[in-house]
Amino acid sequence: MSENDVEKKVADRYLKREILGEGTYGVVYKAIDTKTGKTVAIKKIRLGRQKEGVNFTALREIKLLKELKDPNIIELIHAFPHKGNLHLVFEFMETDLEAVIRDPNIFLSPGDIKSYFQMTLKGLAVCHKKWVLHRDMKPNNLLIGSNGQLKLADFGLARIFGSPGRKFTHQVFARWYRAPELLFGAKQYGASVDVWAAGCIFAELLNRRPFLQGDSDIDQLGKIFQKLGTPTPLQWPDLEWLPDFVEYSSQIIQPWRKLCPTASDDALDLLSKMFTYDPRARISVQQALEHRSPKSFKLEIYIIISFPALISVLLLGISPPYLCPQIQLSSLDLLPRENHTILGLQMYMMVLLSCHQKGRQEE
Repeated sequence: MSENDVEKKVADRYLKREILGEGTYGVVYKAIDTKTGKTVAIKKIRLGRQKEGVNFTALREIKLLKELKDPNIIELIHAFPHKGNLHLVFEFMETDLEAVIRDPNIFLSPGDIKSYFQMTLKGLAVCHKKWVLHRDMKPNNLLIGSNGQLKLADFGLARIFGSPGRKFTHQVFARWYRAPELLFGAKQYGASVDVWAAGCIFAELLNRRPFLQGDSDIDQLGKIFQKLGTPTPLQWPDLEWLPDFVEYSSQIIQPWRKLCPTASDDALDLLSKMFTYDPRARISVQQALEHRSPKSFKLEIYIIISFPALISVLLLGISPPYLCPQIQLSSLDLLPRENHTILGLQMYMMVLLSCHQKGRQEE
């Protein structure tokens, strides 16, 4: 059997269905593995011939994913060439964290946020333990399966780190998730750049919108300083020595309570540590996992009473002063993530009953 026949036999094993997405280097398909009957995702990559071409990027991704076996990292099932393209076969995931955050019909409980964030940190911790930088952390690259399991994906920009003096490009990460040292042109960096991006994802989960949205690198730094204040030499001693350093007008940090109004004090404390300017002082992923916030945090739920809700409140006999209370609900792992509707109703009834009890006590 010729090499082409072998390639065709392997390729015929997978029946491609619809296109899931298209990128710079290729196309991602949904497919059926005829051998197992399972649904898979196939990334078809156009092979290049340049020294720094896509072939090296793809081969590097394959090598890293074979080393990074973990429940919170996407599984590479198979890799094979066919018709001048490289095909990477991955386990199929239903959606991604960006889609979940953006969907107004999906209710994210405190338990959901805690779970998604913990799984993000756990996957990242495995990478850093193996001396791998992801360098493209963003909600779109955090895939979610039908059982709610979150997994890190897209390791095309990932690199091994830890060698003294090794230099990297600073043009990594989507801009909104790029650490300030990268925006100032740092060529030598470590795991702290992934931590900054994870902090952006955590804030986005809490606020249901991107935390730092700049239109350019300069504007991105401006957005960071607007919210977190302009760093001083005391906060970041090496700042002025960065290749692209420029001085910005002095701005003071905004209160974290204002930046993430629904977060608990523990969550805000963790965010402040993840957004530390000096990369050497920034919290590590392992320290973030051990922080009290991912273990058990609570959100402050602000209830806005709609007309149907108002009728329910009136039927329960709750007087007007208790219509819009501020209630803290601790670590709600009440129901599976897939049952958002029931969970939302259960939380809503908890709020109403709490209002009712408070009203009775103060009558």
